[in-house]
Amino acid sequence: MGGNDQDGYYCTICGGIPPDRITIKQILVDGKATGIDKLDWILAEVRKLNLSNDTIITEELLKRTKVLNYVPTRKEKEYGEALLLEYKKTGSESGA
Repeated sequence: MGGNDQDGYYCTICGGIPPDRITIKQILVDGKATGIDKLDWILAEVRKLNLSNDTIITEELLKRTKVLNYVPTRKEKEYGEALLLEYKKTGSESGA
C-alpha cells in the first residue's frame, strides 16, 4: 500500500483502493444491491442513541447516510426501509 493520510492511500500494484481501506458495504434497496459508504459507522452511531421507535431510527439512519452517500429523493422511503432492515439484522447478530 502506498500513500499517506494527507494524499490518500492506494494499492501499489493496481492503483485502486486497498482492501483494508474499503468502507462501502452493500444492502438491497428496492431489490437492487446498493453500496453505502461507512454503513457500519452509520449503524453504530444510531445504535448509540438507544432508540426504540422505528420511524425515528429510520430518520436517524437516513440523516447520517445522506451526509456520506447520495440518496435519490424518489427512493428515500426504500433506502429508509433497507437501512432499518440492516440495522435490525446487525443488531440481532451482535446480541443487541
